[in-house]
Amino acid sequence: MIKFLDLQKINAQYASELKQVAANVIDSGWYLQGEQVKKFESGLQAFQEGGNAVAVANGLDALRLIFKAYIELGFMQEGDEVIVPANTYIASVLAITDNKLIPILVEPSVDTFNLDLSLVESKITSKTKAIMVVHLYGRVCWSAELESLAKNFNLKIIEDNAQAIGARWNGIRTGNLGDAAGFSFYPGKNLGALGDSGAVTTKDEKLAVVIRALANYGSAQKYVNQYQGLNSRMDEIQAAFLNVKLSYVDAEIANRRAVANYYLENIKNPKIILPNTGLEDEHVWHLFVIRTSMRDELQAYLQENNIQTLIHYPIPLYKQECYSNMIDINFPITDQIHNEVLSLPISPVMTNEEVQKVVKVINSFCKKD
Repeated sequence: MIKFLDLQKINAQYASELKQVAANVIDSGWYLQGEQVKKFESGLQAFQEGGNAVAVANGLDALRLIFKAYIELGFMQEGDEVIVPANTYIASVLAITDNKLIPILVEPSVDTFNLDLSLVESKITSKTKAIMVVHLYGRVCWSAELESLAKNFNLKIIEDNAQAIGARWNGIRTGNLGDAAGFSFYPGKNLGALGDSGAVTTKDEKLAVVIRALANYGSAQKYVNQYQGLNSRMDEIQAAFLNVKLSYVDAEIANRRAVANYYLENIKNPKIILPNTGLEDEHVWHLFVIRTSMRDELQAYLQENNIQTLIHYPIPLYKQECYSNMIDINFPITDQIHNEVLSLPISPVMTNEEVQKVVKVINSFCKKD
C-alpha cells in the first residue's frame, strides 16, 4: 500500500535526534515554559525572517487567540464581521465564531482553491474588521490589491498559515505577509510535531504581548491576571521535536515540489483536472489536490491498486450540523470543489517507484482498451 502520508517514515529520518532531545527534556525536569519553547520561538522568528512568534497549544488556538487579542485591544468587538473563504477547513471559522464574531463566507477560485480576492470588496460592510486569507493546501493567497484594500478600509489581514509554512510571495514568507498569522504543527503538517502544537506570528509587538498573556490564563505575571485568558501552551517536549525538524523544512519542501512536478508533468488523463501551480515559491505542496467529476470511482480504483487517498474536505463547513444557521447559504463553486477534490499521496519520503505507480494507475483510469 502506498500510504497517503507515512508519518513513521518521515520521523524515522530524524529518529536519533528526536529520541535524544526527548531524553534531554525528561532529564531536565522542566516541561512547560522552558528553554525549548524559547528556542523554538526564536527559531521560528529566524525562519520567518522577522516578526514575533508565540508558541501555543495548537493551530485552532493560534487563530482564536489572534481574534481574542484584537478584541482585548479594542480593535474588534462581538458582532463584527470577518471575511473568510467558504471552502476552508472548519477551524478557520471556529476561531471566528468562538469569539462571537460573524464569518462572512466568500467563494474561492475554482482554479487555485483559495479565496477569490476579486469578490472581497463587495462583501465589506461597516462592521467588517478583518479578512482571513487561508493559504489552502500550501498555496499562497495574496495580492498587492488585497493589501491596498485592507489599508483603504482599515482592515486587519489574518493569515491561516496552517498548511503553508515556507511558502513565499514576492520573497516574503507566508505568516509574515499580514497583520498576524496562525500556524499548526499537527503531525501531518509540513512541519509537524509528534502531537499537537501551534504558533502565532506577527510584526505587531503589542499584539504579541497580549496573545502571550491570553495563552497563559490571561497572565503576564504569575498569579496576576489582566485578561480572562486560555490555557494554550506548547510543551517543552513538542518544542524540542520541532527544534529538530525546523532545520529540515526547506529540504522537505523541495522534495514535495519534486513529487508535485512529476505529477504535473506526467499525469495525463482527460478525466483529471490538475492543480494550478503559480510560481514555484508560492506553493509548498502540503497537499496535491486534483479534481474529477468521477471522484468516488477514482478513489475506489486507486484503493484497489493499493494507493491511499483522502478528501480535503468532503462536507462544506456551512453544511455542518454545528453551523445549521448557515443552511440556506448557496455557494456553487465551493460545492463543486467539495464534490470533486481528491488528494493524492505526497510526502518528502515517497520513492520514485511510488510516485511513478501513482501516475501510471491514474493514467490508466477509465482508459479504453
